[in-house]
Amino acid sequence: MKRKGLIILTIGLMGTMIACTGKKETGNPLLVEYTTPFGVPPFDKIKVEHFEPAITEAIKQQLAEIEAITSTTETPTFENTILPLDNSGELLENVILTLENLNSANTSDSLQGAIKKISPMLSKHRDDISMNSKLFERVKAVYETIDKNNYTSEQKLLIEKTYKTFVRGGANLDAEKQAKLREINQQLSMLALQFNENLLAENNDYRIVIEKEEDLAGLPESVKAMGAEEAKAQGLEGKWVYTIYKPSMLPFLTYSQNHDLREKLYYGYYMRGNNNNAHDNKEIIKKIVDLRQQKAELLGYPTHAHYVLDVNMAKVPENVYDLLNRLWEPAIKRAKAELNEMQKLANAEGAKEKISAADWWYYAEKVRKAKYDLDEEMLRPYLSLDAVREGIFNLTDKLYGLKYIKRTDLPVYHPECEVYEVQEADGKHVGILYLDFFPRPSKSVGAWCTTYRSQRIRPDGTFVTPVVSIVCNFTKPSGDKPALLSFDEAETFFHEFGHGLHALFSKVQYAGLRDVPRDFVELPSQIMEHWAGHKQYLKEYAHHYQTSEPMPDELINKIEASGHFNQGFATTEYLAASILDMDYHTLSSEKAKIDDIIAFEKASMDKIGLIPEILPRYRSTYFAHIFSDVMGYSSGYYSYIWAEVLDSDAFEAFVESGDIFNKEIATKFRTCVLEKGGSKDAKELYNDFRGKEPSIEPLLKNRGLK
Repeated sequence: MKRKGLIILTIGLMGTMIACTGKKETGNPLLVEYTTPFGVPPFDKIKVEHFEPAITEAIKQQLAEIEAITSTTETPTFENTILPLDNSGELLENVILTLENLNSANTSDSLQGAIKKISPMLSKHRDDISMNSKLFERVKAVYETIDKNNYTSEQKLLIEKTYKTFVRGGANLDAEKQAKLREINQQLSMLALQFNENLLAENNDYRIVIEKEEDLAGLPESVKAMGAEEAKAQGLEGKWVYTIYKPSMLPFLTYSQNHDLREKLYYGYYMRGNNNNAHDNKEIIKKIVDLRQQKAELLGYPTHAHYVLDVNMAKVPENVYDLLNRLWEPAIKRAKAELNEMQKLANAEGAKEKISAADWWYYAEKVRKAKYDLDEEMLRPYLSLDAVREGIFNLTDKLYGLKYIKRTDLPVYHPECEVYEVQEADGKHVGILYLDFFPRPSKSVGAWCTTYRSQRIRPDGTFVTPVVSIVCNFTKPSGDKPALLSFDEAETFFHEFGHGLHALFSKVQYAGLRDVPRDFVELPSQIMEHWAGHKQYLKEYAHHYQTSEPMPDELINKIEASGHFNQGFATTEYLAASILDMDYHTLSSEKAKIDDIIAFEKASMDKIGLIPEILPRYRSTYFAHIFSDVMGYSSGYYSYIWAEVLDSDAFEAFVESGDIFNKEIATKFRTCVLEKGGSKDAKELYNDFRGKEPSIEPLLKNRGLK
């Protein structure tokens, strides 16, 4: 998952974090030249109290830059309007990126308090630019004369995107409607923050405490040790604690023989934000859905989904539903077959009840063991964090010739962070990479890639290199064992690294053309997953943490044989969440005022025939992807499967060549896709690489749905 900014000033820049022009000499480290190596943020000097004055000053500077554009009497042109607008707001983006990334990866009560003050400031500032009539008049004048000038294709695209951003930001509305839009934007920004804070609190508040060793029956020693260490960290030495963070929860659900404890832990997970307490998210969701629909209609769109998809590859909701529905029938059919197989095994073992949603992982693992003689614990010793990280480094060397030099002289925002300088094969600097692997109370759940500084080319030709961060929540080291990852965690690392490569390789001329459509952004990440589980590459990177022996062929063959195992479940829970997202955001105005969030969710899932043994991957009250502006996936959770059509077809190019490390194809993927950002239409980018339209057949094959 690639994180969206807290407030993305799409009218201005996706700015950088390097020393910016316009910085003043001050005691605030965010407002002075960064003297750190490679100009990374001086995390060791930044304090919470620095952010509000830095934001205030940065807003002032961008407004001055805007004033310089609007005060000129020259005829509007690309050079005197679009280009300086594209180059404005670098300092502001600098501070915003640092603020929102720290809030996601290492937050605190004081930081959350600061963001509550700052978020309305940023919302107002964005609207002040979007609704600046003088500025829009100049942008519109350039847009209306676009065909009368000899612009390059990228300049034309930037003009068109800039104009459309203004229109989507309310520039064409009358004063009364603009005031209404401002009010909606303010409310949405605060509601998203509250949703996130509630979810973080719910994640940290729930645990199960086990006092009797017999209640650990079935758990591998590593999972027992994990629970003991968590208990010790919480002052409960001699007991065992399991939380609803997935590295703790999923192994427990997979191996615990205690049905009641599985139910108890899973209940804590799926009831997040739905406990009728101070952290309940249901009322927040009602308001968000209603306000988003009001905003869409103000801007001339039938629904919020139409508003979002207008700038995505899918274009309209009908195209999204078409893809999801085409996949739903084979997925639910496979899931029901998987359930039937698990129930037969449970009955044979004397189970007295039907399998519930909390039992799926437990019985799925039993079936996998019975059918393929394979369980997760057999894989972990070969998937140490060190082995997987080196495997990714070696893969990107094979494909792109990259080198990684560990740096200990750069400031970090948390002691657990690792920092690397990324270089080309010839030693040329590419960028800086932060890696942050383990769960902690101050970190949001999940995994994501973000930037502290995005690539840019300044007006004077200076190429600014990126500072990229990959943040995960992986299984921690336990006792004398290093961090041993599940196969899913290993795939997640490969996935997020794909996003990292996208950011590191960016070579876009104009900052406003860096971003790609939401339903294209997962292509660079998901194609990396194909190497993670490929038989040939597993042999190379998966080495035993004690003996350094490569994963044996017998085990690799078992992984390959079980490659389609449980895909009905995985695809169904994902599609269910995607459909739930679309159902919320295709509501017309008269239906957008939802009386009961849980009833709405149930009706949505009943409509498609979701079985009770499977919940949507994200239930409404913890669906941060769609109810958090930071994630930015509202009406866009479908993007993963949309992009999977692309990545499955793209990897076929390597397979068809007979060499999955084919450097010629990798170079083409880099130059046609990874370096280009949004400087071309997404379909054009893909066709430039592949030479044809993508086929859905490789996706169906990879998921075992055909």
